[in-house]
Amino acid sequence: QVQLVESGGGLVQPGGSLRLSCAASGFTLDDYAIGWFRQAPGKERARVSCINSSDGSTYYADSVKGRFAISRDDAKNTVYLQMNSLKPEDTAVYYCAASLRLCSSSWFRYDYWGQGTQVTVSS
Repeated sequence: QVQLVESGGGLVQPGGSLRLSCAASGFTLDDYAIGWFRQAPGKERARVSCINSSDGSTYYADSVKGRFAISRDDAKNTVYLQMNSLKPEDTAVYYCAASLRLCSSSWFRYDYWGQGTQVTVSS
């Protein structure tokens, strides 16, 4: 059974850090580009970051550049999103998604999705 499972979300104060994990089962992550998306209430799902399988190239939304870092551990079949200097506007449900294509900002180009993990940044 193909599955992506996110973990690591929670409540954190502004300026704090979290590391999200995206673990795959039923398929090998290193064949896929992996994207992290987020969706806040009343807003569209938007890509935060992505990492390609072919060359490890990475992409970040302007709003998170310099604060977030995506990485992959193919031996563990897991992709991570390190989030530092968190802001209240980072509050959202975060999803990881896998695509057999190259990284894309379009959510419909991804083949598999996790169930999401809530990140809340608040004092």
